[in-house]
Amino acid sequence: MKKGNQNLYDLIIIGGGPSGMMMAGRASELGARVLLLEKNKDLGKKLRVTGGGRCNITNAEFDVRKFLDKFPQSKQFLFSPFSKFSSKDTFTFFEKKGLPLVIEARKRVFPQSQKADDVFKLLERYIRSNGGEIKTGAQVVKLSKENNKIISVETKKNEKYFAHNFAIATGGASASWTGSTGDGFKWLKKLGHTIKEPTANLVPLTTNEKWIHKLSGITLSFMTISFIQNGKAKVKKTGKILFTHFGVSGPLIINSSFEVKELLKKGSVTASIDMFPDTEENLLDQRILKLFEKNKNKFLKNILPEILPKKLAQEILKLPDINLFEREVNSITKEERKKLVKKMKKLNFEISGTLGLEKSIIADGGIILEEVNFKNMTSKLYSNLYLLGDILNINRPSGGFSLQLCWTTGYLAGSDVAEKM
Repeated sequence: MKKGNQNLYDLIIIGGGPSGMMMAGRASELGARVLLLEKNKDLGKKLRVTGGGRCNITNAEFDVRKFLDKFPQSKQFLFSPFSKFSSKDTFTFFEKKGLPLVIEARKRVFPQSQKADDVFKLLERYIRSNGGEIKTGAQVVKLSKENNKIISVETKKNEKYFAHNFAIATGGASASWTGSTGDGFKWLKKLGHTIKEPTANLVPLTTNEKWIHKLSGITLSFMTISFIQNGKAKVKKTGKILFTHFGVSGPLIINSSFEVKELLKKGSVTASIDMFPDTEENLLDQRILKLFEKNKNKFLKNILPEILPKKLAQEILKLPDINLFEREVNSITKEERKKLVKKMKKLNFEISGTLGLEKSIIADGGIILEEVNFKNMTSKLYSNLYLLGDILNINRPSGGFSLQLCWTTGYLAGSDVAEKM
């Protein structure tokens, strides 16, 4: 079919990330004539680096209600789409298409091959094998509307494409080097939609305390961190922490960052690490006492690394309120020892903020959910415009929840286009 000298498609999708690829494959599979436009030279740039290049496809929490408990601010909107395509459906989808999956800690699901590239290749095959058309290096610069419907898109190369339906799947504003530069937000604003400005959501935390910076590279595998405001622990989690040259990171920190960011809006926040969460303070004191008794004539800085990473032990001993770095064990008083034990149970430092959008795994922000029809993922202002994945203002933790949002919205939208036909 033609409109003027241009091809007329059933569906044009802007953005070749996970949600866009899923929608393109599903709509093509059901007989729609689909064009997928991607501004990068290749599809799926962010998908291929997600999960450290392993791709955390979804989370194996197959109870939809429990799954959506991870989306506290938006779960009331998500019951409809997730009841139609859940994490269980994602698991089945990929395995049936020849990609075996494995479930790891915290119910995170990965390809058995541990290669994100295998996920990307499967989705690309899904599109092409069903006749979907892909154009890369096609940067959309304009969407045109007529009578509350989108009618065409224009690219930077002055190419114009027409369709019955359109989808914006351009991602959010995190990790802009992958192509997620918030283009979709600008178009939606021009079309009259309300956009919450994006901020870093799942992101490492920063501190100005230089002794923390010196611990860069050290990992504590099992500890509890509390985030304290006005003398009360507001957030408390147990797991692994990574010290960095700017502050702290790792899954535990990243999954706390949204709550900490909200606390920082109200005032200062102190992080407090309990390095021995399964040991009471008096029992830890007995353990240290035994260590002292065995090493009376040695320097404390040489024996504390028996129970703590060496660099961490040294930095703790140098802290002004401890000041035991150059002291021999036999010179340390009972009060000084107990003070050291308390420090190991409550290692405090101020949180100054978060790293920005560039280092954020996920950014919040996007189209407000009240303006989206979640029965089929269309705009409430334009019935032929679909809104997918990170374009939606939805906060979620790491662990496969973000990609599942992409699979669900993409699959549901692709199915709906075919139903319209």
